Amino acid sequence: MKFSKMLLGACSAIALSYPAMANTTLTIATVNNGDMIRMQKLTGPFTDAHPDITLEWVTMEENVLRQKVTTDIATKGGQYDIMTIGNYEVPIWAKQGWLLPLDDLGADYDVDDLLPAIRSGLTLDEKLYAAPFYGESSMVMYRTDLFEKAGLTMPEDPTWEFIGEAARKITDKDNEIYGICLRGKAGWGENMALITTMANSMGARWFDMDWKPQFDQPAWKNTLKYYVDLMTDAGPPGASSNGFNENLALFQTGKCGMWIDATVAASFVTNPKDSTVADKVGFALSPDAGLGKRGSWLWSWNLGIPAGSTKAEAAKAFIGWATSKAYTELVAEKEGWANVPPGTRTSLYENPTYQKDAPFAAMTLRSINAADPKASTVDPVPYTGGQFVAIPEFQGIGTAVGQQFSAALAGQASVNQALDNAQKITDREMRKGGYIK
Repeated sequence: MKFSKMLLGACSAIALSYPAMANTTLTIATVNNGDMIRMQKLTGPFTDAHPDITLEWVTMEENVLRQKVTTDIATKGGQYDIMTIGNYEVPIWAKQGWLLPLDDLGADYDVDDLLPAIRSGLTLDEKLYAAPFYGESSMVMYRTDLFEKAGLTMPEDPTWEFIGEAARKITDKDNEIYGICLRGKAGWGENMALITTMANSMGARWFDMDWKPQFDQPAWKNTLKYYVDLMTDAGPPGASSNGFNENLALFQTGKCGMWIDATVAASFVTNPKDSTVADKVGFALSPDAGLGKRGSWLWSWNLGIPAGSTKAEAAKAFIGWATSKAYTELVAEKEGWANVPPGTRTSLYENPTYQKDAPFAAMTLRSINAADPKASTVDPVPYTGGQFVAIPEFQGIGTAVGQQFSAALAGQASVNQALDNAQKITDREMRKGGYIK
């Protein structure tokens, strides 16, 4: 029996867990990241096994997706049957009663195989409220050839001081080689993901134990000044407009000496079909500042179902398939093991073939396990979240602060002005929310 037939059988086995359904169209809101684009191309086995289900995709840029799905679920708009959401939204929305529990994804789903660090962020009262499509931390990706040429050796656990020195040393602007690429596009999940984890490692925090904003403290000034100075000296032009996808394109075309971003990018920068530097990439842990905390985040893109959905059974059938071991094997067959969605299942990291074909596997798992969203700051805080603050107000506050920091990177405001504005914005919103009087 061919592997593809075996795979179709596995998909059919998942389908057997559900009653027969009338013809159903599922509208799926998702992000325009590479793994999600790939999923849309590989749904043949699912639709073959479920001829009664039609899939319609609404694919959006990260910031737009967050805005659209949040508005839809909060207003009970019913525009989407399945939403791609992060581990920031899942516990908050589950507490609001906005998501259906996913504790019945089929006999073959093996929920216990999900990595504990990822599963815990999607669980409320011992029930799973979204299924992880891929999980990630952050890490350093760097050009080994540029480091060798400059006489530099990347430590497995670098410091920010080393990153700054190395970035400046390997920058060659005349030849469009920039020592480092970092997110600059405004957004709570764009530039603020990177800057917040950097700040955590440098001793800054969003709030003290009384929920008072801390942007007027020295640690934040040190963080933002380091970031702006580094990107001015060694970053690409127009960095304030660059998010994940823009920096990925820069790295793949050989224009970044280093890129600190999501571990999920590793398969794309090492894929010779897409990356001109595929055989010249090394990996290291996210940097620290010698204070005991690394600049690491923990994130997952997950599939969830809005509460009150009239298409819950069909939606669960698709989610069960798209986040299953069978889907992982389908990607491996079609695209190679190095390109399967990472960071969700223990079995993947125990697979010798994956370990051999994915040179970044060990560092990805190490980075995920090193991230601690429950204790990500040097000083104590009243919140959880590595690259975000797990309160409903953070979406608005984080994006507003991100706009101030992006303006500082673009030279439209000074570091001091950006921090002063961030302090005022955050203080106002926290008072409005009743956190402080």
